[in-house]
Amino acid sequence: MNEIQLIRLIQRRAPKLDAKALILGIGDDCAIFRPPGSVEDWLVTTDMVLEDVHFLHGAHSPAAVGYRVLARGLSDIAAMGAEPRFCLLSMALAPWTDSRWLNAFFRGFYRLAGQTRTTLAGGDLAHAGKLACDIVVCGAVPKGKALRRDGARPGDGIFVSGQLGGSALGLRTRRGRAWRLHLSPQPRLELGRFLRTSLRATAAMDLSDGLSLDMHRLTMASGVAAELDCTPPVFPGATAEDALHGGEDYELLFTLPPRQRPPAEYQGVPITRIGTIRKGRSGLVQLLGRPLKPGGYDHFRGRSLGGKCLDTNRFNFTS
Repeated sequence: MNEIQLIRLIQRRAPKLDAKALILGIGDDCAIFRPPGSVEDWLVTTDMVLEDVHFLHGAHSPAAVGYRVLARGLSDIAAMGAEPRFCLLSMALAPWTDSRWLNAFFRGFYRLAGQTRTTLAGGDLAHAGKLACDIVVCGAVPKGKALRRDGARPGDGIFVSGQLGGSALGLRTRRGRAWRLHLSPQPRLELGRFLRTSLRATAAMDLSDGLSLDMHRLTMASGVAAELDCTPPVFPGATAEDALHGGEDYELLFTLPPRQRPPAEYQGVPITRIGTIRKGRSGLVQLLGRPLKPGGYDHFRGRSLGGKCLDTNRFNFTS
């Protein structure tokens, strides 16, 4: 059973509750909750970060681990065009964790929290054989305006931000700009809000698990197929395999109405059209006329591509 199948199993077994305030549950970057009488929707996402799965104790500095823990959650908020409000952090500390490591971890964590005005509101602490973190981020968006995965329609253009494959290259080489990018990814919060307010994007999600897998997820959610007519923009030095399957780029994948033309870049971040949404079997993705199978890494399939040794998927119910 792979991750997608397991999430579907959990979804099928979830009790059917009369939760009128829950606008969107399992299956997107965030769950959407609408408090009675509110003019805003609340968005909630959760991500785990595990030692020897998402980071290596000997390779990733504590400040980088702290920064990346929060970046993972903020990227989900960005994908839905929202503004972060607060976060909750739970940690199970490993035997090797000392005060020096924790001080550096929170230095990285609070650096990004300060940049994005995301308040740490609480959490939980425990002890385990290996270090584990769980980040919950809550954001807000005007009522009914969140960008979702299920809005793409035939004829919509398919776009990506930035260049892909840099994180996979950085993890493989552990040097240069690619390694710095891997250690300090930039959640595209401003771009996400721009997609919602100015470009009227029809669907969006963040590229945390690789374009091939995330494009499959978006087309499955929207009930459409995708035709990619070019290789996505590749980070200098990375390979096409890195760009398609590497993951952890934390760029945005989005669709726009047929006549909508985005700028070539937004705040220095390139925007590239890579294809078109088509009628067809849900989840079918074709690259240059040939089927593109979902790649990347799956916790439960045990498969990695692009030289990756770490997982890039998130087993959460909003994955």
